[in-house]
Formats: sequence, C-alpha cells, structure tokens
Amino acid sequence: MDAHCSAFAPPAARLDHLDWLEAEAIHILREVAGQCSNPVLLFSGGKDSVCLLRLAEKAFRPGMFPFPLLHVDTGHNYAEVTAFRDTRATELGERLIVRSVEDSIARGTVVLRTPGDSRNKHQSVTLLEAIAEFAFDACIGGARRDEEKARAKERIFSFRDEYGQWDPKNQRPELWSLYNARIHPGENIRVFPISNWTELDVWEYVAREGLELPSIYFAHKRPVVRRNGNLVPVTALTPPRSGESVEEILVRFRTVGDITCTAPVASVADTLEKIVAETALSTISERGATRLDDQTSESSMERRKKEGYF
Repeated sequence: MDAHCSAFAPPAARLDHLDWLEAEAIHILREVAGQCSNPVLLFSGGKDSVCLLRLAEKAFRPGMFPFPLLHVDTGHNYAEVTAFRDTRATELGERLIVRSVEDSIARGTVVLRTPGDSRNKHQSVTLLEAIAEFAFDACIGGARRDEEKARAKERIFSFRDEYGQWDPKNQRPELWSLYNARIHPGENIRVFPISNWTELDVWEYVAREGLELPSIYFAHKRPVVRRNGNLVPVTALTPPRSGESVEEILVRFRTVGDITCTAPVASVADTLEKIVAETALSTISERGATRLDDQTSESSMERRKKEGYF
C-alpha cells in the first residue's frame, strides 16, 4: 500500500533538499524580474555566482536573461578567475559589464592609504558608482547566510538607502516568502537568491549540474608562506616578508576575491567528489578560514555592508 501510494505521489513529495533550494532561488529571480525595472546580476566567476547563472538559465531560458551581468574588478583578481568570467559570459551570450576599482582610483573617489593597501573593501565605491551610472534598482548577488555573521542578519531582499547603506535594524519582513522590492528613486535592493544555501549545498549543486569552475578551486601546487595561521599565496602583490620561508604545497581556494586578502587552504581535493567530502567535514566557514580582510575589526563585513558592500 505504502509503495503503491509513493509511486503515485505528487512530484513535490519526491524533491530532495537541492530541488527545494533551486526552486526557491528560481522563484526569487523571477520575483526580481517581475518587480524591478532595471536589475543586474553580480558575476565574478566565483562558485556562488556560477550557481546563480545556472539558476538564471533555468528561470528564463530559452530567452535572454532580463538583466545584464556586472563585475566590480579590483584589478588584483586572480587571472584564472577573470579569464573564466569572460569565457562564461561569452558562452551564455549575455552582456557583461566590468567596472574597475582602478578607474575609481583615477577619478579620486577611492583613495588608498598605501599602494599595497587591499582594494577589496573599496569595491563598495565602484559598485555604487556603477549602480548610479546605469540606474540599477536591484543587484542580485551570491551571498549566503552561512558565510559570515553579518550576512546571516540580512534579508533575501535587502533594502539600501539613497546612499547605498544597509541598516541591519531596519529591514523589511519576509513572511510567507513575500518579497517587497518597492523603492524610491535613488534607493536600491540587494537580492540574495541562495541566501539559505550552505557551502556544502553549493558544491553539491555544482556537482549535480556539472558546472565548470575556475581551476584554482581544485587542489594544485602553489607557492605560499605561513602567516598568522593562514597560507598566504606568494605573488607579485603578496611577496614573502623578511624571515618567511616559501613552500610549494597542494592547496585550493574555498572562496576567491582580491589576491591581497584571499588565502587558500591545504588540500588534496582535486575533484568535485573530493571537495564535497572535504566540505562536509569542515567546521569553519570559508570566509572565516580564508578571507583575511574578515579577520580584523577595521574591515569587518558588517561595517563594509553598512557602507554599501555586496
């Protein structure tokens, strides 16, 4: 009797957790398209934004996306990631807009304390300039609540005022998955369709969908130094300091960003199956483990988000 009933159960009864997360994200993307007049999807070439592209394909194909793609480039991104970004946008035939922190520096809207200062936190300025340039009323991003405590406070439809600022104490309710994108001119909504996903969900989805990713997500040999408990990659931007020994070991990146603040982890996981298994055993978030700029109060995520960060 039970087996007979199961065979004829409605399709929703047989969805697994990835199916539910995917359906929620597709619903959110369609809500953006229905409520917002000029949205944009933030695409860096990282794993989370790669998942967003697949979700957008499922939400809107065979038509074109109802929004362009936007990347705020610090000028210090890993070459493997920016090359992948360009290739993927071309393959999809979607419009990719790139705005650079370098240009903001040239305009004088971003001022570095030192030439070697991390540009990651300054992306807020360039993003707000791009929003004003194109009059975007919504920015779709790949942030997730499990990444960092400030992200965990944020709604899926996150309101930003006319200065691009976020007030964690003044957020709109989202009862029964009802989203409110109404804004006045100059205001903005940030939308996070995979907010309820975990890092493990992302990797399982990448594996299930057979999505391509930049090579640095997989274990490879790279020169690093050990600094304050982190593996810091040795590059022209991040040379070894006096007294540090350079080692070449197997590492991979759990998250990618500005070279000056993104550290790899020691790993032999060179396939999706191994990464899924490794992620399932991890007890620390990817940002907590590898984003050096999140480990100081001066550059805390909540402070940056209040100033307009992703």
